[in-house]
Amino acid sequence: MHRPLTDFGVTPGGDPVANAARLQDAIDWASPRGRALYVEPTDQPYRVAGGVILRKNVSLIGAHGPVGRGTRHPDRVQPVGSVFAIEDETRPFLTVEHATQVRGIQFWYPRQAAHDASKIIPYPATIRVSPDTGAQGVTLSCLTFFGEYLAMDFAASPKCICEQILFEHCYGYPLGGTFIRIDYCYDIPRILHCHVNPANRRFIDGGHGKAVIDATMARKTFCYAIDHTDNAQLMDLFTFGTWGGIYLGPATYGQLTNFNLDCVAVGILKQGDQNFNRNWQIGQGSIIANAGAPLEDIHPIVVEGRGHTALSNIESFSGHNGALTTVGQSRDFLLVRGDKRLTVSMFGCRMRNYAAAEPVTVQNPEAVLQAVACVDKDENPWPEKPMSARGE
Repeated sequence: MHRPLTDFGVTPGGDPVANAARLQDAIDWASPRGRALYVEPTDQPYRVAGGVILRKNVSLIGAHGPVGRGTRHPDRVQPVGSVFAIEDETRPFLTVEHATQVRGIQFWYPRQAAHDASKIIPYPATIRVSPDTGAQGVTLSCLTFFGEYLAMDFAASPKCICEQILFEHCYGYPLGGTFIRIDYCYDIPRILHCHVNPANRRFIDGGHGKAVIDATMARKTFCYAIDHTDNAQLMDLFTFGTWGGIYLGPATYGQLTNFNLDCVAVGILKQGDQNFNRNWQIGQGSIIANAGAPLEDIHPIVVEGRGHTALSNIESFSGHNGALTTVGQSRDFLLVRGDKRLTVSMFGCRMRNYAAAEPVTVQNPEAVLQAVACVDKDENPWPEKPMSARGE
């Protein structure tokens, strides 16, 4: 049975520093017992300072699935339920160790700007990996973030790695542009079923305004960013209004499927630092690259470095959207750059609304491309004849 936090003196509407200290006491009690702590839903959030350590073996559980569009108090501009209202601008709220779980909780930053870009507060990460121990075996599920700057930071180090990290069914809109960051995770990180959208707080206060979304775009960060990972699994991911959709760093390989990257400048940036296992299978996705002027910077997909990229059944199109400042088209569909040998295969890709004469721009004379059953912006087969390389 879950032990409620109120048993330890953590109170709705209480003092943030006192609540954080009592939350830590509860976690310290639960760690040697492998217990779960329950964030009992109330009409007032639990106001907390940062610096809390979720020690090994502890689960922190709330009442919710992800609450896209937000819960809402009947009389106040605030969420209700299992809610932490974070009042600390200098420390991450929650640092996690091994064998931990955070599930069913809302994280709300009540002082964060929703419409005035000049008042955006660069909060530290809401949840981060322990820099002292790393974290292995962590589940982050059914979480909703309102006003975060960086939601989940699992950029570990070579000496304190993270492994078997599961992110699933998490919703938010990070004003720093990065929702999930992973580094040095060598045992199958998984990012599944996550939804990043400035309208996720619509029921609370109407959602983020255009100026705030434009400011988030201007940071030129990626919503999902990974590096130094083995066989990463990314599935069913959505983002809207972040400059970059998904960054696949030089020391990564894995699979990315079933995604929608909407109103971005660069949908996917795939790199590679060698040719043995720097291979990504990317399929079943839609990319709307139409923002982040100038036009020359807007590309649904960019491939560079070494390794192989397999693109299957990916659609790109553009247009305008009133929620942010848009260019309305992309420069091309795929940009291949660099000076080292890499390979790209394309199958069944539908490419639209690009400004260039050809959908693929090759700035790497060593690149080898193969394309089959693809369609260009004029609804013609592309290329007209089978090709094995295209660099001229």
